[in-house]
Amino acid sequence: MKPVLLIDFGSTYTKVTAVDVDAPRLLGTANSYTTVQTDIMNGLADALSKLEKKTGRLDFCERYACSSAAGGLRMLASGLVPELTAEAAKTASLGAGAKVLKTYAFKLTEDDAEEIRAINPDIFLLVGGTDGGNSETIVYNAKILKEIGGDFPVILAGNRNAARECERILSGREVHICENVMPKFGVLNIEPAQREIREVFLNRIVRAKGLTQASELIKGIMMPTPSAVMDAMKLLAEGTQSQKGLGDLVAVDVGGATTDIYSVAEGLPDDPRTSLRGLPEPYIKRTVEGDIGMRYSIRGIIDAAGLERVAQTAGLTPERLSEIVDMFAENTDMLPYDDETLRADEALASWAVRVAVTRHAGRLEEIFGLGGLKLVQTGKNLVNVDKFIVTGGSLIHTEHTRDIASYGFYDEEEPGSLKPKQCDVLVDRSYIIAAMGLLSKNYPDAALTILKEELKTETR
Repeated sequence: MKPVLLIDFGSTYTKVTAVDVDAPRLLGTANSYTTVQTDIMNGLADALSKLEKKTGRLDFCERYACSSAAGGLRMLASGLVPELTAEAAKTASLGAGAKVLKTYAFKLTEDDAEEIRAINPDIFLLVGGTDGGNSETIVYNAKILKEIGGDFPVILAGNRNAARECERILSGREVHICENVMPKFGVLNIEPAQREIREVFLNRIVRAKGLTQASELIKGIMMPTPSAVMDAMKLLAEGTQSQKGLGDLVAVDVGGATTDIYSVAEGLPDDPRTSLRGLPEPYIKRTVEGDIGMRYSIRGIIDAAGLERVAQTAGLTPERLSEIVDMFAENTDMLPYDDETLRADEALASWAVRVAVTRHAGRLEEIFGLGGLKLVQTGKNLVNVDKFIVTGGSLIHTEHTRDIASYGFYDEEEPGSLKPKQCDVLVDRSYIIAAMGLLSKNYPDAALTILKEELKTETR
């Protein structure tokens, strides 16, 4: 046996997973409250104590960890045009596992500067202009960031012709220069920025979040938890040299504060007559719906879906549903305790899935012009994806997982949405996806074997 320990320092829970990479197999999982306000090692010790009761004492040969403790990797980004470089910055940040609090476009205003100062992000991603193109805006914004103060690092990933000038302007602040996220008009180059974001996370954020002691006990490189999830999804879709993957997939993680959606697919049009509009979509895409969550952002579900529709799904009156929503919002650790609160919880989860997947997927529009009917696709085509991975308490602790997940499928009420038409639903009941993303760095075959074994196909 070769036991390996995998740790996820979450904002609420520290989750530990033990695997045997020789077998390979899952040995056990456990969790405890993350004690980020005191000593994060206390929560880890509690979780390990619970794990040992399940697995017996294990002499771990290796330890790896990821973290979203203290709110995860909080980022702000600014670009030149909202639909282009600002959107490219957001795509790069989300793909690196960050939580993008806001993106700015054009020149930063005094109000923007005050907001940035108040937020004090973990990292600021400064982009703008194609290489050799507009440099005025990114230089101006660098001057604003200089005046703001604070100690957050800045990653420069805009017009290469302005990079050194911006670096000089920001002297005294930690600055990292990497390749432009949009070197040419409409061309994305987000991987260098993503790598730089992860490096800054490792070198700076781990210490800032109080994880230095933990990192000394861990052999593997730490990363943001969403990065680990993305690695797991890529592995599951593509496979390894010796194992086939599952192919294109969509994954949904409905949490208390946000709903994260991942897709691994090219997402190109099915019909050759369809033209693409907007930026090209990344093969591995992550979106975060910060207004959609099962407790902290529960009212966002009602705002997005409508009280009447959610109440109808739950089989409750709007008045009664509103009372339950208020109760959950005020008591964020509350679990459903009777039939009404359970139906409300499941209906809210269903609409969280529907809203978040709809926002993630692309759209197809019919446009009539001088040349007749034209088809225009914006975003990612997920119609032919046939694997739908789900995790999150409201989806795994229920007998109606598939019914809830199906709200993320194509619906005739939204004929233009490019959501999946029909999928096998696979459930992560043991919360191992992030752990397997960590494991995949050094043991990809073991991680894939365990994923295939533990992600159960839901038939109900």
